[in-house]
Amino acid sequence: MTSSERPAPRGRLRTAALGVGVVFLLVGLLGFIPGVTSNYDQLTFAGHHSEAALLGVFNVSVLHNIVHLLFGVAGIALARTDRTARAYLLGGGAVYAVLFVYGLVIDHHSAANFVPVNDADNWLHLALAVAMIALGLLLGRHRRPGDSAVNAEHPSPGGSPGLIN
Repeated sequence: MTSSERPAPRGRLRTAALGVGVVFLLVGLLGFIPGVTSNYDQLTFAGHHSEAALLGVFNVSVLHNIVHLLFGVAGIALARTDRTARAYLLGGGAVYAVLFVYGLVIDHHSAANFVPVNDADNWLHLALAVAMIALGLLLGRHRRPGDSAVNAEHPSPGGSPGLIN
């Protein structure tokens, strides 16, 4: 089979959203495991007083872990179509961009830090924002007719490849 005869790859957006969702689900679960989360006995429901730290680095609380679990479930559920997978990646990236800015402007020792976050969380939120938005944009970009990565499930009305939704 030559490269021109190979079927076009499908579901790159769905695969990315599924992968991101699975990682969030695992991180949410790991936040409840003593040993993986240091100072587990100091895990609080919410607030800056939680001294528990996932991998000894990232502040977590029960609320923080639940958010990760819900974000993971959302990623898995939204990975069913290219359109919803792209929305998850772009929307989730936007949420993490806002969380990054939020983490920069709040006092980490105040009641405003209810999630809680620390400097390591802030930089991770920036990396997640950039990665998720990049995946949503790059994997959902417009395809040209000769592009071997055309998703055949979503041709434009004229029969040529269009935007992957």
